[in-house]
Amino acid sequence: MNRQPLIDQIPALRRYARALTGDAWAADDLVQDTLERACSKWRLWLAGSDLRAWLFTIMHNLFVSQVRHRVRQGDLASPVDLAGLTQEPAAPAACVDSAIDLQRCLLRLPEEQRVVLLLVTLEDLSYAEVARITGVPTGTVMSRLSRARSRLQELMEASAASPARAAAESATPPLRRLK
Repeated sequence: MNRQPLIDQIPALRRYARALTGDAWAADDLVQDTLERACSKWRLWLAGSDLRAWLFTIMHNLFVSQVRHRVRQGDLASPVDLAGLTQEPAAPAACVDSAIDLQRCLLRLPEEQRVVLLLVTLEDLSYAEVARITGVPTGTVMSRLSRARSRLQELMEASAASPARAAAESATPPLRRLK
């Protein structure tokens, strides 16, 4: 078994895992689990086929299984609907870093939309490859991608508007009534 092609995929796996989980430790664990599974199932990979897509399929399936397991175990009694929250999370007092905003907005996307968006845009996979990885039809991939892009744009615009509005409100002193 030549390990170099597998090793070459680790940065992409880490990038995708980090975007999926939103946590560096959980991402490293997911990459480790993916590599362990790939090594134990190496005989199932067809030489000449796309190794990257095969690894992403393994990672996707492991991630979905882990989420389902946590839900069954009660770690996630029910997924939190961030769209239904009435109060926006407080921004840091200093200037807001757009990368942090992007990550927060990505994590607010529904999982199936986030997965498709990351695979197409971050990992530059084709719709057919993403469909094969996620196990859904190509049309569903395109639909989820469209909805994810629209929702992400809405979230980013709302995120950009919140600090600007807060800054404008704090810059204008409140009016006082003088007699």
